[in-house]
Amino acid sequence: MTRVEVAIVGAGFAGIGVASALRRSGRDDFVLLERAASVGGTWRDNTYPGIACDVPSHLYGFAAHPNPTWSGTYARGAEIHAYLEHVVDAEGLRDRLRLHAPMRWAGWDAEHGVWRIGTGSGREGGDGDDVVVADVLVLTCGRLTEPTIPRIAGLETFPGPLFHSARWDHSADLAGARVGVVGTGASAVQIVPELARTAAHVTLFQRTPAWIVPRGGDAYSDADRARFVADPASLEALRADLYAEGEARFASRSGDSAAAAAAEAVALAHLERQVADPALRAALTPDYAFGCKRVLLSDDFYPAVASDAVSLVTSALAGVEASALVASDGTRHEVDALVLATGFASTRQPYAELVTGEDGVTLAEHWSEGMTAFASTVVAGFPNLFVLNGPNASLGHSSSVLMIEEQAGYVTRVLDGRAGRVLRVDPAAERTYTDEIARAAASTRWMTGGCRNWYVDERSGRLALLWPGTVDAFRERLARADGSEFLPAPALEGSPA
Repeated sequence: MTRVEVAIVGAGFAGIGVASALRRSGRDDFVLLERAASVGGTWRDNTYPGIACDVPSHLYGFAAHPNPTWSGTYARGAEIHAYLEHVVDAEGLRDRLRLHAPMRWAGWDAEHGVWRIGTGSGREGGDGDDVVVADVLVLTCGRLTEPTIPRIAGLETFPGPLFHSARWDHSADLAGARVGVVGTGASAVQIVPELARTAAHVTLFQRTPAWIVPRGGDAYSDADRARFVADPASLEALRADLYAEGEARFASRSGDSAAAAAAEAVALAHLERQVADPALRAALTPDYAFGCKRVLLSDDFYPAVASDAVSLVTSALAGVEASALVASDGTRHEVDALVLATGFASTRQPYAELVTGEDGVTLAEHWSEGMTAFASTVVAGFPNLFVLNGPNASLGHSSSVLMIEEQAGYVTRVLDGRAGRVLRVDPAAERTYTDEIARAAASTRWMTGGCRNWYVDERSGRLALLWPGTVDAFRERLARADGSEFLPAPALEGSPA
């Protein structure tokens, strides 16, 4: 058994961010649990061809750890993974990191006022169970960790290589192969151009086209990187400019009519420049409002789809019959390999089923009508629990790392004032915050834009994933949290476990 003040589950950006914040606030009694063999989260797991961030690299990092050596405007996946490894070392977190330690279950022990987290191979309380006991549990498990595999008749019978984009099979030789790709979201727009360069042919299944704007960006020269190293102020100024640009982008993503119209015009002009065939252009034109779904960045997706190397199927994949992919329009397409770029379980977080709070209620049950939390971070019925990257903590216009930093700051402020007591969220505070979110989201394109997106929970029809405001607004909202979100409690509760 391991006994700590704080147990953090997940060593991606959020886990590393909150661990760093704890250490800088003077807390060393914590453990960082990671199920895999290294840190990095989604940037460790996703290794598909062409993977890169679509947020400018100098904004996609921790403020305390600027990286003057990014290769270009948009960092590649391997670079980001290496950056996170660097931050772990720079913050001295290796001695608090436990790899190959998945959270198999977590339960609130009311008698002792602690969380018990099972990370071993055994069942709860059984042989082989390795238990971590913590006063505080911080879930930083990520929202893009569990791939969604669509239910497609006969999929399991496909004879060739078959894998999700987040579990890329590098042993599969796709050069000269006929490759099917299902999906046209953020991963697919990066994968398809890469496959088109080496595969015999790519067949792309599109249910819904995406709004795509020019990516732009350049590689940083050696001189650029040397300047960033020699003049940290210039790097800080660049980050400030990128932050301001991101905040300004919120208007076009959320529903400001003029801003959205201008951004839509940019996207349509981009499509017209790159796709000459009117029929193909029409097939690639969304019929829903700009910003309703995630807006994508690419300069090479449209040229790839318009080339002879790619065939666009404007129907969902309905069935698999041996090596033939059958679209919902009845057309058949012979392929040698199949890539599922079909997204993740975002609004229904798999880890929620593993966490049991007071009265035996699981987090999944509490979230049965959609994820909710006060300050997007603390949840009623789950004492001394914090969730990062969970309910309404994502962004549709800027860097998610900015939100992580704000949440990590909230965690440390709350813990500084805890004074040993058990923190129980007032259910009324959570409801009030949820209602605030609903009112702010009601007029946004995410709710009114005429599309199905992965930001809205279909069970409740609520915006469950995104924060419907700017980063500045989120920072201000968390700053107003004064502790009244927690129920009154004695100064000390429970006893040492």
